[in-house]
Formats: sequence, C-alpha cells, structure tokens
Amino acid sequence: MSSERTRRFHEELTRFPAVLFQFDPRIRDGWLSDRYFVRTARTLAHSDRDPVVNLQFFAKRRGVLAGTFECVRMLQTQLARGFDFADLEVETLHDGDRIEPWEVAFRIRGRYRAFAHLETTLDGVLARRSLIATNAERAVDAAAGVPVIYFAPRHDDWRIQTPDGYAARVGGGGDVSSDAGASWWGGEGVGTMPHGLIAAFGGDVVEATLSFARYVRDEEPHVPIVSLVDYGNDCVDDSLAVARAMRAEFGDRVLFGVRLDTSGKLVDRALLDDPDLWGKESLAGVNPHLVRKVRKSLDAEGFDYVGIMVSGGFTPRKIRRFAGLDMPIAAYGVGSSILGHGCEEDGVVTDFDFTADVVEVDGVPEAKVGRGVWENPRLISVHWELLAQLDAEVNGA
Repeated sequence: MSSERTRRFHEELTRFPAVLFQFDPRIRDGWLSDRYFVRTARTLAHSDRDPVVNLQFFAKRRGVLAGTFECVRMLQTQLARGFDFADLEVETLHDGDRIEPWEVAFRIRGRYRAFAHLETTLDGVLARRSLIATNAERAVDAAAGVPVIYFAPRHDDWRIQTPDGYAARVGGGGDVSSDAGASWWGGEGVGTMPHGLIAAFGGDVVEATLSFARYVRDEEPHVPIVSLVDYGNDCVDDSLAVARAMRAEFGDRVLFGVRLDTSGKLVDRALLDDPDLWGKESLAGVNPHLVRKVRKSLDAEGFDYVGIMVSGGFTPRKIRRFAGLDMPIAAYGVGSSILGHGCEEDGVVTDFDFTADVVEVDGVPEAKVGRGVWENPRLISVHWELLAQLDAEVNGA
C-alpha cells in the first residue's frame, strides 16, 4: 500500500478523535454486544485459552464504505480491560472507498479475548454508515452536479443523526439539515422553512417568508432565504407572490430560492388549470411540468435569480429522470431514501450488512466452510505510533 495513502488515512483520522464519537462506556463491557460474543470471551478465559485470531470484515454488496475511522477509535478505546490496543494489527480501507462484494474492508489480528465483544458494534458501524454513504452517492450521481441536501433526520432515531450526517457526507452529499448531522466536520444544519412556520402565520406564505427573511437578515445573515411554496397547493402563484413581496421590501436578489414539496397525492392548482396537460401522465407531486411552470412564471417577471429547490419522494431514479430532462433545479432535498427506505427499482440500497469471520487462529488457517483468509492489497495498516504522533501534533502536545 502506498505511503501517501497510508499517511493520508492517518492524517484524516486525527480529525476524528475518539471523544468525537461519544462511545457509550458500556461498549467495552459487552452491554451493546450480541451476548454470545461476551460468552465466547468468558468461555475462553474459563478454559485458560487466549488465541491470536485474524478477524476480517466484509459486505456482500457493492457500495461506498464508511465508518472505518470510528472503528479504529473504537478498538483504541473499547477493548476488554487488561488489553492494549497497541498489540493489535489493524488493516482497513478508507472512508469513501468503493468496495466490491466479499472484499475485505477491515481486518484485526490480535488476542481474541481483547475484542471478541466488539464484533457486533464494529459490524453495525460499518453496515449503517456504508448504507447511508452508498445511498447518498447514488443520489449525488443521479443529480449530475446539482447539490443534494440531506433532509433525513426526521425519518429516524435522533441518536444517529450525527453519524448518519457524516456518512451522507462521505457519500458525496452536501449540506445536512441538523447541526448534529454536520457536527463531525464542524458544520451546521441548513434548510429552508417548514410548513409549521407558515401555519403559525395563519397559512400566509408571504408573511411567513418575510418574517423569516427579517429574522435571518438580523440574526443569521449567512443563511440563504428559501421560501416553501406548496403550502396552499399553488406553487406558481405563491412563488410569484413571495418573490414580489421580497423584492418590494428588500430589493432584488435577496430571495435565494423557492422550494416545491407537493405531496405525491396532490396535483398542484397550476396543473389542474392547464387542460393541455390532462391525461398525458401523472401530474401528482413535484413533477417536471410543475417545475417548468414555476420557472417560466418567475422568469417572466425578472426573477431569474430565484432558484428552484425540490423535495418530497426524490429517489435516485426520480433525480436521474429530472437530470435527464435538464430541469432547472438548484438543489434536491433528499430524505428517507438515503436511509434505505424504498426499493432497488428506485435505485435505493435497502440493506448493507457486514459480516466478520475468524479465519486464522494462532497463525493457522481456521474458518467455517466457504470462508478463509482473503487478501486485499488496498488495505491500509494502522500505525499506532504514527497516529499517536499526529494526534499529539493536532492537540498541541
């Protein structure tokens, strides 16, 4: 493995100290592990056996790997008591590497009792992070250069917002919608405005947007002002009303964009009123006809600088369709599909399981039938002394 790739891995790993991951202290006691791994370590101790094993991790599908930095830090801090991580030989691919089915992505050589209890949590980290990274990459690839914003926190447990946001970033995603999701790279959450804000202003999209703009300009001037315009199911008229009001109060080029988030069960009023579109195809939700109408209407009044953001049910397949039609999209808001909610037909990866196998014991091949030591020249050796040196430099020690 090239020294440049090895050096880069260690330098990037210093940006992810163990404290960043906020590991539950009960990990090292096996509380979060499948119980049989805890009993395995205890059985070996009871039998006065302490074998050195080769434990290798792989997935059964193609995708983008994420979670390796977290796994290294977990080994560094969560081994069973009485064992030293410096005695482990660890090899890994890099976060963001594309992996093939059955390719070894992570390997540990060392005394099994030190890390047997970590197989569950290591598998879980690699599986979850790689699922998110792979789906994010699929959305980004489909978008063909248009920014993809990660809007998924509302679709899953709050406790995994931070690692999910990071994994989406590994997959090439841009911004994320919560501060927690952006915290591992020192960012902050982005977003437009929710339907709840419009409701709080009695359904008045214009007044809600103006009030939002006043707040942002006074308190968070770096935040782009984007109005949500599907609240009344009239995206064309509400986009124009918002743009006119923003121009009247603040001047041109203050309104950054409008967001279309029409439910897939509704047809926007602008399409219902256009008989030329009836019967041609489904007009429900955010669709190319609606985007074109909004764009044409904004341009006609000199609002060509107002971008159009779309969200609501955007899978890689739907994004690819829009990109293929050269739609005037400023950004895609993507949520549940990045979490794997969907189907393969829509380009969504619904699972990304990792498996770990003991394939050597005390230097002798030993594995279940069908498994064995699989070499991978792309693996990077973790050099604990180099990591300690770089960590100290970062911390000013």
